[in-house]
Order: sequence, then C-alpha cells, then structure tokens
Amino acid sequence: MSTVAAQSPFMKTLLGGEPAGASGTAWLDRLRAGALERANSVPLPTTRDEEWRFTDLAPLTRLSFQPVVEAADVAQDDVRDRCFPDSHARLVFVDGVWSSELSQVSAGDGVAAMNLREAMAKYPALVEQHLGKLARSDSNVFDALNTAYLRHAAVIVVADECSAPRPVHVLQLATGRPGAHALYPRVLVVAGSRSRCTVIEDFVALAESVYFSAPVTEIVVGPQAAVSHVRLQREAPDAFQIGSCNVSQDRASSYQSIHVALGARISRLELNVTHTGVGCETRIDGLALIGRRQLADTHSFVDHAHPEGKLRQVHKCVAGAGAHAVFNGKILVREGAQRTDAGQSCRGLLLSDRAHIDVKPQLEIFADDVKCAHGAAIGQLDPDELFYLQSRGLAHERARNLLTYAFAAEVIERVPVAAIRTRLAHTVLERTQEPA
Repeated sequence: MSTVAAQSPFMKTLLGGEPAGASGTAWLDRLRAGALERANSVPLPTTRDEEWRFTDLAPLTRLSFQPVVEAADVAQDDVRDRCFPDSHARLVFVDGVWSSELSQVSAGDGVAAMNLREAMAKYPALVEQHLGKLARSDSNVFDALNTAYLRHAAVIVVADECSAPRPVHVLQLATGRPGAHALYPRVLVVAGSRSRCTVIEDFVALAESVYFSAPVTEIVVGPQAAVSHVRLQREAPDAFQIGSCNVSQDRASSYQSIHVALGARISRLELNVTHTGVGCETRIDGLALIGRRQLADTHSFVDHAHPEGKLRQVHKCVAGAGAHAVFNGKILVREGAQRTDAGQSCRGLLLSDRAHIDVKPQLEIFADDVKCAHGAAIGQLDPDELFYLQSRGLAHERARNLLTYAFAAEVIERVPVAAIRTRLAHTVLERTQEPA
C-alpha cells in the first residue's frame, strides 16, 4: 500500500477488506485485481492538484465508509414513485446492488438491458471487450475503487440498426441504511452501428444520510449510432458523489449528454468524450442547481482525435446561499483533426452574495483548419427585470423564480423525456424559494 493510502483513514477503511473477490471469470478477476492495486497506489487528490484546486475533499476523506454487501429492502412504492412512464426497461440497484425484484429487464426488440451476471452469460465476448476499457482507473483513484469493487452493473446492448423508441431507465437508489456506506454504481452501454437509444441514469436518495458514491459509466457509440444520455444526480444533502462518465464515439456517430446536479454535499462529475472516428457530433448540456453548503464540480474533456468533429457545449450553474459551483471544460483538437467545429459556453447565476462560482474553459488546438470558441460569464439576477415583473403584479419570490427558471430552461428543455423536463421545472421553482 502506498504511503498516501496508508495514511488515509478514508482509504484504509475502504480497502481494509477484500474488494475483488473471485468471480470465476479470469479476465474479470484480473481487471478487479489490477484496479485494487492502483487504488492502493494512486494518491487521493488535493487542492494542490491543478485539476482539483477548487474542490476540497477534506470533508469526505475525514470520514470512514464501509462497502455494501447486500441490498436493503425497498418497497415497490418507493420505486414506482421515482419511475418515468413509458420506459423500455428499468434496471434498479439498491445501494449499488442489483435488485431483480424491482427491475424490469429487456432482452427483445434489439435492446438488451440487464445486470452484469446475465450480460456475461449472454454477451461474454462483448462485455470482456468493453468493460473497464474506458474508465480511467490508472489515474483516477475513484474509478479504480469502483472497478476493484465491481460486482454489480447495468449493461445495455443495442443491436445494429435498432432504433429504440423508449428510454432505458437505470435507477440507482441510496437507502440511507444505518452506518456510513460506500456505493459503487456501474453502467456499460454498447450501441451498435446505426442504432439509436436513450439512457436515463438516475441517482436518488430515499432518506437523508451520509454515504459515499463513486459511480462509473462507460458508453461505446458505434459507427453512425446515436446515444442520448440523461444523468440526474439527486443524492442526499449530506452525501458525497465522485463519479465519471467515459464515452467513445466511432465515425459519424452522435452523443448527446444532459447532466443535472441537484444533491450531495460534494459532487463531482468527470465527463470524458473521445472521437475515435471521422465526423463525430457531440452535444453536452449541464446544469448545477445548488444551495446551502453544497459544492458541485463538473469537469469535461472532449478529445477531437479525428477530422470533422463537432461539439456544442452549454453549462449553467445556479448557486444559492453558501454554495460553490465549479466548471472546468477542456477541448483538445489533435494534430490532423482538421475542420473541427467546437463551441463551449459556461454561464453562472449567483442567487446570493454568499455563493461562489469558479469556471475554467480550456482550448488546446494542434490543427490549423478549425473553428473553435469558448466563453464564460457569471452574474446575478437583473434588478431591472425583477422590477419589471413585480410592476406587472408578481411577488418578489415569484419573479425571482421565473427569472431563475428562464436561466436554466436552455438546458432543461433539451431533455428528451417529457416527464423529466416537468420534474426539473418544478425542482427549479422549489429550490429557488430558499432564502438568499
């Protein structure tokens, strides 16, 4: 064990047992064992690291968390209340553990949605080819922890030329069971050539408690395929979530990401997208709506490794009293990636004098025939607009809510699922009623 890990009660507790128990599958055991070794050697990030200088993990690393072994009991009503209508399939995990009783799996119509064990039986070569290949366990200690504890995962396989008309809903429930626990949600999506699908990743707390979640998602978008990915983070107010989403796009493919951060005391999403073929299109929309002592950190990295790639990215932060939002968006255009067209915008809205937003857009360009731009702006609600709405009879809070919703609407209205758009609209209006 490294000196850094050995000195950290946080890591000592997490790694005190045997995360990588034998699975009976040699390649999976090797994957877990390698990740365990890296989790023991990769240091925990601190504010001295450039990529983490705005995000202090001390409130997390001072605590100790135990891994979850078995799922807690959850009522069907708790799941039903948090489902979205017309889903093609629903995969439910309770504290990171697969629940067959609460799930509705799918194996027909060209869309297979199931747990890891079933996927390894039906698609052994495909799972071996892709699982663990995009996650950055070599450099990211949280990805390494997730892979070391990898026992349960949602696996979604979309056949070539299949167009799935309804989304697959992956519901990750945190029960708030007694004691501080560590959760390791995992998702693998493989979209075949010329396929179309929508995936909803939903992290929901059933009770207010302290827990740590380190989710990892891997998405493989095949040639000319299109994947829409909605990620909702609704963890408990005192929880911690440090997660990653890693995407590979083949030629002429399309990937749309809409990620929304609402919960957790400290949350961080690292979104990494790599263009592995010519003519990829990427659309990324993000929203962080936080208050009180919350910190929401979003890091994105889009790697234009081939010509004629296109990126459109909009990230918005709404920070209430005592909140701290962070956005770091990096665009890399490699040598030879000519005719890349990339645009990035980050805007922050401060709802209180006690809120704080840090933004850091980055462009690294090594090709000469490109069109790239980025911009960032942070401000408060316009007093003239507030006055105008109040002069038309709206109360101050209602006027404030409407202006805040209008700010967030650009992201919300891009969500491809109507039920989610409606819930997010209500959430924005409710959350902005909190005192400044």
